Amino acid sequence: MSKTIKFLALLTISLFLTACNNQTKSNDQVLDKTISKIEVLDFHSTHRCMTCNAIEANTKYTLDTFFSDELKAEKITFQVINVDEEANEKLAEKFEASGTALILNVIKNGKETKIDLTEFAFMEGNDQEIFSKTLKSKIDTQLKTL
Repeated sequence: MSKTIKFLALLTISLFLTACNNQTKSNDQVLDKTISKIEVLDFHSTHRCMTCNAIEANTKYTLDTFFSDELKAEKITFQVINVDEEANEKLAEKFEASGTALILNVIKNGKETKIDLTEFAFMEGNDQEIFSKTLKSKIDTQLKTL
């Protein structure tokens, strides 16, 4: 029984660390070369914790407060995606999201660069001021590259 408990604990920790890795990934997939925008992708599972809900709320707050013009012009888009829904399976797989994840998908001249903000989002998700300030800074940096 002790080995089973240790195995389950190790498995749980491994899954958590895998879901919350902070990596910037580049994808060589080429889209329409005239497209340059930032996709903000908030992945979640059906059952969400308080922090997961706060990540969505604070992301929406940040975008509405500081990037309303960019949202209207579709220079920035925001999507909330339930990874448990079959219709979202391919998108979740593309971004390696098996649960809660916050991703910036920066598309410049048709090339995608994925920036994984999941670790940051979990660390600061419940503090709207710090979360919003940091997310705004990260988006501002990427907007300058477009």
